[in-house]
Amino acid sequence: MGIVNLTDDSYFAQSRCLPSASDCDQAARNALERARTLVSEGADIIDIGACSTRPGSEPVGEAEEWKRLQPALSLIRRELPQTRISIDTYWASVVRQAFDLIGSFIVNDISAGAADTQMLPTVGRLGLPYVAMHMRGTPKNMQSLTDYNQVTAEVYEFFTEFAQKASFYGISDWILDPGFGFAKTIGQNYQLLRGLSEFRKLRDASGNPRKILIGVSRKSMIYKLFDITPEESLPATQVLHLAALQNGADILRVHDISEAARTVELYRRLF
Repeated sequence: MGIVNLTDDSYFAQSRCLPSASDCDQAARNALERARTLVSEGADIIDIGACSTRPGSEPVGEAEEWKRLQPALSLIRRELPQTRISIDTYWASVVRQAFDLIGSFIVNDISAGAADTQMLPTVGRLGLPYVAMHMRGTPKNMQSLTDYNQVTAEVYEFFTEFAQKASFYGISDWILDPGFGFAKTIGQNYQLLRGLSEFRKLRDASGNPRKILIGVSRKSMIYKLFDITPEESLPATQVLHLAALQNGADILRVHDISEAARTVELYRRLF
């Protein structure tokens, strides 16, 4: 899953496609260029987001989000009609408008439905695939996990409870994202990655393990640990990608498709 940010403040500068808050048409062209590059490098899914969700970030609001998304979605769907699209949003109104514009897509919701009470009913009604991420609070005001040693168990419990909500709203096709970097210390992030295989115990209606999405690309669990920048974090990112695959990850959400694709190929040859 390749990242396309219609933002000017995401933590990795090279993923930003918004030159200024008012230039959404240029942002759409930039997003198309980035999407084409990611697809050519091997991306299976393009994940488009119009609001930075890094820790401490300010929300832009649903109207501004849609203002940024609409021209980019139209352009990418027209020029890359076979490309699978995911939209990184926690607004039900954005999901409804996007569905009317481009049809089916994956909803990637960092709040797992907590930010907008209409999100889960909307996803269920439209029959869309859904990514539910573990996070406490909001990006600006997260509530850290309190028990260092029980992070995996607490996140696992969160998803067992979410499974009941998803079933209630008719959402059968959902993917879990443990939420690396969200309400977790550096140590807890690594503990969670070590325990990732536990989440394979969560099953869908057919008895298959729930798919697991991992987002560790160039994150602070790397650059703060080594006192480097996100720009210097690519080699360590691939180490974590390999570990995630070994522990059961199905989808890697990444900034750098070529490198991630090579990591996946090496994993397939080695294991």
